Amino acid sequence: MRRITGKTKDETLIELQSATESQTGDGPAVLTAFRINLHSDENGGNSVSSLSERVTLPGHAETEKLQPNKDTVFFRDGVRRIDYVLSYVDDKDGEKKQERRREFEANLEKQGLELETEDKSDSKDQKTYFLKIHAPWEVLATYADVLKIKVPFKLSDIPHGHDVPLEWLSHPFRLPDHIMRPQPDYFTYPFDKNKTDFFLINDKDTFFPPSTRNRIVFYILARCPYYKEGRKERDKTGIKRLLSNGTYTAAFPLHDCPYWKRARNAECESERYNLYKHWARFLCFYKEQPLNLIRKYYGEKIGIYFAWLGFYTEMLFFAAVMGVICFTYGVLSYEDNRSSKEICDPHIGGSIVMCPLCDKKCPFWKLNSTCLSSWQSHLFDNEGTVFFAIFMGIWVTLFLEFWKRRQARLEYEWDLVDFEEEQQQLQIRPEFEIRCTNKRLNKITQEMEPYLPTSSKCVRFCLSSATVILWISLIVACIIGVIAYRLAVHAAFASIIKDPMRKIQVVGRFITPQLATSVTASCINFVIIMILNFFYERVAVWITDMEIPKTHLEYENRLTMKMFLFQFVNYYSSCFYVAFFKGKFVGYPGDYSYMFGKWSKLRNEECDPGGCLIELTTQLVIVMAGKQLWGNIQEALLPLMRNWWSNRKGRHHPENHSSRWEQDHGLLNFSQLGLFYEYLEMVIQFGFITLFVASFPLAPLLALCNNILEIRVDSWKFTTQFRRPVASKARNIGAWQEILNAVAILSVVTNAFIMAFTSDMIPRMVFLYAYGKNASMRGYVNNSLSIYNISQIPNDNMPEEGGNWFDNTTSTCRYRDYRYPPGHAREYTHTMQFWHILAAKMAFIIIMEHVVFVVKFFVAWMIPDVPSVVKARFKRERYLIQEYLHNYEVEKVKIQMSASFMTEQPSEVSSMTDKQEVLSECLEPPS
Repeated sequence: MRRITGKTKDETLIELQSATESQTGDGPAVLTAFRINLHSDENGGNSVSSLSERVTLPGHAETEKLQPNKDTVFFRDGVRRIDYVLSYVDDKDGEKKQERRREFEANLEKQGLELETEDKSDSKDQKTYFLKIHAPWEVLATYADVLKIKVPFKLSDIPHGHDVPLEWLSHPFRLPDHIMRPQPDYFTYPFDKNKTDFFLINDKDTFFPPSTRNRIVFYILARCPYYKEGRKERDKTGIKRLLSNGTYTAAFPLHDCPYWKRARNAECESERYNLYKHWARFLCFYKEQPLNLIRKYYGEKIGIYFAWLGFYTEMLFFAAVMGVICFTYGVLSYEDNRSSKEICDPHIGGSIVMCPLCDKKCPFWKLNSTCLSSWQSHLFDNEGTVFFAIFMGIWVTLFLEFWKRRQARLEYEWDLVDFEEEQQQLQIRPEFEIRCTNKRLNKITQEMEPYLPTSSKCVRFCLSSATVILWISLIVACIIGVIAYRLAVHAAFASIIKDPMRKIQVVGRFITPQLATSVTASCINFVIIMILNFFYERVAVWITDMEIPKTHLEYENRLTMKMFLFQFVNYYSSCFYVAFFKGKFVGYPGDYSYMFGKWSKLRNEECDPGGCLIELTTQLVIVMAGKQLWGNIQEALLPLMRNWWSNRKGRHHPENHSSRWEQDHGLLNFSQLGLFYEYLEMVIQFGFITLFVASFPLAPLLALCNNILEIRVDSWKFTTQFRRPVASKARNIGAWQEILNAVAILSVVTNAFIMAFTSDMIPRMVFLYAYGKNASMRGYVNNSLSIYNISQIPNDNMPEEGGNWFDNTTSTCRYRDYRYPPGHAREYTHTMQFWHILAAKMAFIIIMEHVVFVVKFFVAWMIPDVPSVVKARFKRERYLIQEYLHNYEVEKVKIQMSASFMTEQPSEVSSMTDKQEVLSECLEPPS
């Protein structure tokens, strides 16, 4: 349907014949008849309403066979491009929804959009109607002017850059030039409807690319009302509301072709096919990403995400290499580990009896039973770990600074340097306009605009804050529950694994009670994390919706902060507990500390003689690897299973049976927050590899392998599983940049504390240089264990069996601390060595933090955010744009002056003749 203006009232029948044939040439011709009725409108003008009828030519097939290739992105006339598609079905509330659709579509036509409906009888399910929308040139030009969309006016003559030495080495990783640069570089300027001759408009139908066209149409759809004219019902506005109340079932722009082959119509760009072939397949994992093509097809916002993810993965390669080197050092220095040798020595570790690790259930035990865990701990707790922690503090700075430079280059290349947030992201949300009925004068624009009263803001803020605190408290409660589980189950594992009467000594050699407790608790914690995540996502969205943010940018930033806060506490709290609390508040035999007091009988956990670092490593590996594995299952395997089920049902070649809009209708909807969850997943991973990387140098390697897969999984999803999202602009990654900066600063502090208080590095260094003989580590294990008189242990702390298993060969047991032995004047109080070690730990933290922070700020100062080449090119481009604009205005004035001169010259000649005639009459003598 289309309303146009006519000059006559005659009824005219216009027949337009178009041969809709495929490339094979066997398609029948279609005769399309348009009966145009001209009638007077209310304003006295003439309007035309057209009704399209399809007529079958004699000797041709039936109507449904007129268009054998339904895989098209054009109207039935084969000329007008489909910019957006709405779908709906008839149901119980048919009359109400029909009325809404009727008013909505009428208002769309008033906006200038052209509509065409596909009847449900033509759809595969025989239930769904499809409304196709086309934006003609006038509509596109008007809204391009309103939205200040930049369009080309001259081909750029600025060279891309110089050849790089040894460029041939990168050829295996390169993509073809027509994929990397799908269109030439242009000088661009915000579109002005009054200066159409200034821009490079060769063809009005293709001047605006499909991504821009669907963005303009969505802007109209989001603000078009569906109430009757004369009735002002503010809540009845926009396609989002119609989707939520079921009036329409879906709204989406179309992909340009199937992903597995090119479009049959030569006018289609087949960009989706190129993206799948060169980007979305896993066999392309070593290739560079076609960022310009991604940006052209999906818009700058999605392009920026993949640019950031690709750059992050590239930088992870260097961190992974360094992590592997540090881990290799730990393996190679395996035999030089004096502490582990003493623990495993039957004459040293085998002769040391350790005090029970829990009350009643835990027996006395021999130190050499932790032989294997001490060797494992050395792999991650060695001298190389200190170097790696410092390296990662510098790496994260380099990553953020170089990303700023890469981002600045993309801003220039993608024409986002002058992009103002107010143009797109700061546009008022339709939800805000609908729900806020109060209006006030904007002092800047001098226009009335909706606003949220301060009293309502305060109430909503208080409710939001209370909800956030409540859910964070729930996370903390779950963590405390897991800790209580660790304390309660540790005793059970200790009694089972270490009991010599039980026939599991083979297992007991490899699994300590601490390790068994840590692994099971980490698995339970991971399950709790996944369950809580399900609720957090919905709670965060509900809270943000309840606050009614004014702009899209404000909405995304608020949701980002809430969601990251939830996820931060959820994912990292257990690691913080193991790193900074476990084994730090234990007490000593005879005066142990309890979690909820002695009545709870939940004694605080102790660390292995080898330290708590190996337990932190276990916790980090299970949570991080489990999250990545679960995420990949959700993102890849579930869609694969969906495709497999669809193929079983016979949908092998849907383009032969279904139209392009039906194929896209069957795909998943890419929600407004789809990209948000992708960023969140990567930022959580970034926290794992920075906050606790000192405990597991191989974490960057795991992240690198995951991200190589993540890029291809995400690209595969966007290309094959999702409907085409509405293109939107963004010049950076938004609030995530500030979150990354905060995590980077926090990571320096956490790694310094991990090396000082979780690792045994500082106690070993103090012993080596202050207490060891001949600068040797000989005797370190014995030095790090304090002595306690067994007879002084209270009955509540003694094992139920009385400890008879070691034949009462000793009257003392050892525990991990630095305290004076029994009989000393200051027995069981901290020794001077304890204070020396504490002072060394504090000094290490201060020195490491200052060194890393100084290097960080120096590197940040040395590396400018915007490359000098980009600055120079931008200034050159701005200068040329101003020059071309000036020349255009001068030429326009010249043309206007010459045109006015040509029209005024004859009138001037005639007026001079008249003046001469009057003058001659006056000079004539009277008769």
